[in-house]
Amino acid sequence: MKTLDMITIGRSSVDLYGAQVGGRLEDMGSFDKYIGGSPTNIACGAARLGLKSGLITRVGDEHMGRFIREQLVREGVDVGGVVTDPERLTALVLLGIRDQEQFPLIFYRENCADMALSENDIDENYISSARAVVVTGTHLSHPRTEVAVLKALDLARKHGVRTALDIDYRPNLWGVAGHGEGESRFVKSAKVTEKLQSSLHLFDLIVGTEEEFHTAGGTTDTLEALRAVRSVSGATLICKRGAAGAVAFEGAIPACLDEGQTGPGFPIEVFNVLGAGDGFFAGLPKGWLEDSDWPTALRRLGLSEVYPFNEWSEERANAVPRAHQLQGALRSRDMLPAHSNSSTPP
Repeated sequence: MKTLDMITIGRSSVDLYGAQVGGRLEDMGSFDKYIGGSPTNIACGAARLGLKSGLITRVGDEHMGRFIREQLVREGVDVGGVVTDPERLTALVLLGIRDQEQFPLIFYRENCADMALSENDIDENYISSARAVVVTGTHLSHPRTEVAVLKALDLARKHGVRTALDIDYRPNLWGVAGHGEGESRFVKSAKVTEKLQSSLHLFDLIVGTEEEFHTAGGTTDTLEALRAVRSVSGATLICKRGAAGAVAFEGAIPACLDEGQTGPGFPIEVFNVLGAGDGFFAGLPKGWLEDSDWPTALRRLGLSEVYPFNEWSEERANAVPRAHQLQGALRSRDMLPAHSNSSTPP
């Protein structure tokens, strides 16, 4: 019996946001504390949207590890896969909102708890209890965590559990950018491309930005990158294009991105882009598991993604909407697609 809709695997951290919006991290005088890490945010966001989600990760045996575990419980996330590591500290991230284009961040992840995730932490019964397993790319970057991920994917296949990858490429977490470059989203690396391509065939669904597909495909030509990914994987590919929305490809990659199955972008005033991709993925399993058509699913996903951007979001990077908020926004005249001339709310 499937008791969970989805299980996410990977990073968990405490995110400390500089409270003085508009300033440099160097000038911050105080910070607000949230849980973070893409898999953690995705699990929480999915729970907010009414799905039954679980998380596989490690946290430290200290105050911040307990904070993450307790907050997950408050959000309704199953913590059966959260392991307490007595030897390592919980990861920390310092973040800021400088302006609409600059969002500096520093990862404190040297030998952190979640990067000690091992194959012994992957329980077959837990994996088999889910309808889908979602992996993020960072845990393919280290041999120990990669083995854990591969075991989970193998068990998922054994038990008919769908598998998804959020490429989630952070160059400095792959060791190809410096500690001070946490904000960077793209550094070309043949090593990273090779590592990603070695496991892409294991997924039913692969999601990334254009830049992330550039990394997975080994070229900065988006169509060619998608074709390179398609050559090693039969997964449905979803390419996120920012204000242009998102596009899904179930078969061959066409001559133009717009020839895929598209979902619209939404006009908003940007407040914070951090965590937006997690909002997108948090809303993904519902439509995917129900086999909704992609244009409809991508419309909902696009709104889940932009929710954390907007200044009306209540918790910045963790501001994935709840189900009633998403439905209300979809019906709001203010959230119609930018290109729509309709006078009737969707």
